[in-house]
Amino acid sequence: MTSNEHTSIKHWAEEDRPREKLMAKGAEALTNAELLAILIGGGTPKQSAVELMQEILKDCGNSLRNLNHMTLQDLMRYHGIGEAKGLTIIAAAEIGKRRLMESGNDILQIRTGADVLKFMSPFIQDLTHEESWALLLNNNARLLHLAHLSTGGLMETIVDVRMLLKEALLHDATSFILVHNHPSGNMRPSRYDEELTQRVSRAAQTVNLRLIDHVIVTEGNYYSFAENGKI
Repeated sequence: MTSNEHTSIKHWAEEDRPREKLMAKGAEALTNAELLAILIGGGTPKQSAVELMQEILKDCGNSLRNLNHMTLQDLMRYHGIGEAKGLTIIAAAEIGKRRLMESGNDILQIRTGADVLKFMSPFIQDLTHEESWALLLNNNARLLHLAHLSTGGLMETIVDVRMLLKEALLHDATSFILVHNHPSGNMRPSRYDEELTQRVSRAAQTVNLRLIDHVIVTEGNYYSFAENGKI
């Protein structure tokens, strides 16, 4: 028996066969490591595919979000993960992200900070730097266009107000919501965030546009300027 045959899923002990477990109990019964093991197919002579993925996930704090941050080079540092397996893991992470985007697109109208969080999370939840976006809306708060405004550093991102208003007018928007993320997880706006909100609001009024909210998004939570009476 070759080492590849020995480590392939079909030769594992019954309790270690995620494919059989998937067929018998359904995908929801499998752990993250078992699901990923099915994708990579095999481990090493010393580790099963499940054990290999358990090791990788442990180094990620058992967080799929942190796994999404791993590059191909990061993954290939593990014995048993070559280019093909590493790319498979990265592709699976991207599919999960796009699935979230599809569910976010089910929102036809964006009226609250919670709507913004649901729609924007797939775009910015895994970022380690700040980015700013604008949701360009019509009179019925229906999304006309999602505009990516800028990419910043670890602490803040800069918004070109002139380009923002140009985008809004180009797409015939009557109002818009400014959005950016805080990778630190701290939802509270900075002084710069507050100054930017006022500056954008005043500029929008000069061209008959309305800034209806500025939402700071963190992982699973948000801060709304409008809901806190600051717009």
